[in-house]
Amino acid sequence: MKAVQMHGYGGVEQLRYEEVPTPIPGPNEVLVKLAATSVNPIDWKIRRGDRKTTMTLQFPVILGRDIAGEISAAAAGGSDFKVGQKVMALGSRTYAEFVTVPTAALVPVPEGLDIEQAGALPLVVSTGAELMERIGPRRGDTVLVTGALGGVGRTAVYVALERGARVIVGVRARQQQQAQALQAAQIVALDSDSEVSALPELDAIADTVGGEVIGNLLPKLKRRGVLGSVLGSPKAAEGRDIRIETFSAQPNATRLARMTEAVRSGKLAIPIARKFNLSEAAAAQQLAETGHVNGKVVLVA
Repeated sequence: MKAVQMHGYGGVEQLRYEEVPTPIPGPNEVLVKLAATSVNPIDWKIRRGDRKTTMTLQFPVILGRDIAGEISAAAAGGSDFKVGQKVMALGSRTYAEFVTVPTAALVPVPEGLDIEQAGALPLVVSTGAELMERIGPRRGDTVLVTGALGGVGRTAVYVALERGARVIVGVRARQQQQAQALQAAQIVALDSDSEVSALPELDAIADTVGGEVIGNLLPKLKRRGVLGSVLGSPKAAEGRDIRIETFSAQPNATRLARMTEAVRSGKLAIPIARKFNLSEAAAAQQLAETGHVNGKVVLVA
């Protein structure tokens, strides 16, 4: 099969589309023929070497977490999933024509959901939903979501609204009009000192941005408030009387199915900015890394 392998740390030139052995599914796994995957920030952060100290790699390595496709070989060990069935999952090594996936992580692609759209969902919707579940806002709590127009942020906003929270979405000033579609109680430009200063006291912050942004926002978080972050615990939070929730999303079929249904029904929107062929993964990562895209960058096999 063909796959995109990363041969070392560095620029996108480290990504090569080449022939590799087709993986063989083990017990309680299936082999999925890829229809679509997508580029997530973790992909290019790994490629750049940002995770060197916390993640040991043996090169060459195949990147990718999202998968949507068709079962090519059924699991040994019994399963309700059948050859030919369209499925999706949060997995690994997904920049490839075929991927092995544990059956416990699989979710059927629902009728009415485009399979290429399905390939954009698993990591961002799983992460956004878990982020808000860990924060655990109660009805009426004021919650600020940073990076609210990203896939993780959009999902966190949706779940917070479902829980009855008063949601403030944090975006760049140029994104404020676009953010109106999120139907939050308030939109704040995080690159405006005056707008940040005017924020009310916050019960919780769901952070997908980090850096200076979270440092500027923490004074607005009430004592014993909650900071949930997909980027680890920020230095600016040290010494503060707050609860910090950090995590790395793991496969959870129940959560993925619930959020996928929200997308299928139109309640949650995860836009696709552009599609590339799998062989064009280097160009796809290069575009996604610029941050100048409004939506997911999808790789189609």
